[in-house]
Amino acid sequence: MIGNRVGLAVWIQSLKHVKQLRRFGNIHYVSRKMKYVVLYCDGEKVEQTMEKLESYHFVKRVSMSMRPWLNTEFQNSKPDKAKEYDYKMGL
Repeated sequence: MIGNRVGLAVWIQSLKHVKQLRRFGNIHYVSRKMKYVVLYCDGEKVEQTMEKLESYHFVKRVSMSMRPWLNTEFQNSKPDKAKEYDYKMGL
């Protein structure tokens, strides 16, 4: 099991090379129309994995997901009216 994992998007020339990407991490999604693969790899070995993937002739481009560094707690969100209503009030 991978502790700190990072998502990578790998654009490829042909879909027949998808099986070779399994050794770099867990393949999460394969887009047949746009020819890219989303895979998760170990967070400590991301740079080495990206360099190794870019060295293959069938790989067009590799990009890393920025989700671990984005703030997912939003401050100006409006409260939901349905959650404010107390259902036990009429009893």
